[in-house]
Amino acid sequence: MARRIIIIGANASGVEAASAARKKDRTAEITLLDKEKTAGYSRCGLPFVIGGQIASFKDLIVYSPAYFQMLKLNLRLETEVTAINTKEKTITIKTNNDAVEKLEYDSLVIATGAEPFMPPIKGRDKPGIFSLRNMKDGEKIDAAIRSGAKSAIIMGAGLIGLETGVGLIERGLKVTVVEMLPQILPQFLDADMAKLVQNHLEEKGMQILLNKTVEEFLGSDKVTSIKASGEVLKADLFLSAFGVRANTKLAVEAEIPLGESKGIKTNSRMETEVKDVYAVGDCAEAPSLITHRPMCAQLGTVAVREGKVAGANAGGGYSLFNGVLASAVTQLFEIEAGSTGLTETVAARNSIEVVTGAISSKTRAAYYPNSKSVKVKLVVEKESQRIIGAQIVGGEEVTQRVNALSFAIQKGINVRELAKADTAYAPPLNETWEPMVLAAEMVLMKLR
Repeated sequence: MARRIIIIGANASGVEAASAARKKDRTAEITLLDKEKTAGYSRCGLPFVIGGQIASFKDLIVYSPAYFQMLKLNLRLETEVTAINTKEKTITIKTNNDAVEKLEYDSLVIATGAEPFMPPIKGRDKPGIFSLRNMKDGEKIDAAIRSGAKSAIIMGAGLIGLETGVGLIERGLKVTVVEMLPQILPQFLDADMAKLVQNHLEEKGMQILLNKTVEEFLGSDKVTSIKASGEVLKADLFLSAFGVRANTKLAVEAEIPLGESKGIKTNSRMETEVKDVYAVGDCAEAPSLITHRPMCAQLGTVAVREGKVAGANAGGGYSLFNGVLASAVTQLFEIEAGSTGLTETVAARNSIEVVTGAISSKTRAAYYPNSKSVKVKLVVEKESQRIIGAQIVGGEEVTQRVNALSFAIQKGINVRELAKADTAYAPPLNETWEPMVLAAEMVLMKLR
């Protein structure tokens, strides 16, 4: 009898799991289930459709219906999984016409993603508060802009909040960002590096209010203003960007254990504590490659890697997921920012004593036309002198430096080795001294 593999969720990690499972088992019955009308699209691209860089939300579809047909994957959209029974190895589903069915599985992959988080703020049930998690959300925001919205308040200064804020400004809206912490991008950059990004955003017209807590949503029929630390702020459009939380409801109800990070607990094969049940993507936790503690990175790059591992195992193979550095990059107007590994703040939270070094340099020879600024910051464990984190902010060439430093961290390279790196130079492409090397030398000066 053919192996029955069911995957709950048909986006990044779910589709990758299905593809990997098919490679391992050519005869398996593989079913993907998703509540949305569209599968296999990039959530990461949503802010860039709003900003107009990408013409249509349909352009975000990475896997067309033909892809699922080619791999003989049974894709069922607008289908909600309402229960998992791990003892009987069944799931219960509800279709878009309210029909209820039970499906049996041999292997189950939970790829339920994450849901937007809304703090317990007074008035949060009022209409008129947008979020940006899926294509439908993006279409609602786009419709509000087309209907004449002229101003927006974004609550939260994380990656999605700021990327969407940039998109709204590019569509002609006046944008105010409200953040309860004393810096933007608190999960991504340390305060000194975040300030560089903030300065650039403010130069482009974004108003950023830090140390402001949203206390109430005001308005009768719909939200027309918010109260933030006692100040009333009005706008036409309100975006909740407080962050997301792992969607673990099905797992909890099925008594599949969660972990320290509140994501679904998994082992190195992405298998949960229930045999033949795997969890991947934003709903699942995996260990940090540095602290070895579980974390929910909630990044598309992590999701597809986890999906590949879980799918291979669900299909009868053997594959391991080593862990997460949470490498990420973004572009906000003309500035790029990236990080990998631990920030100085997170290292302190994990009681890791560090030495940091930062250097401001140029992306090309200083005399070459259109040379742009770049700043590199390294976070180094003091005792071992291992590089455990890096942050880069600049006008260009950030991504590949983040990728190089991610590889350095994974290979356990220490700061002395990086300082001796043999790097390339040409006036239109880089400075004589690579900025990553100069940052390493700054760390060594402190260590001496």
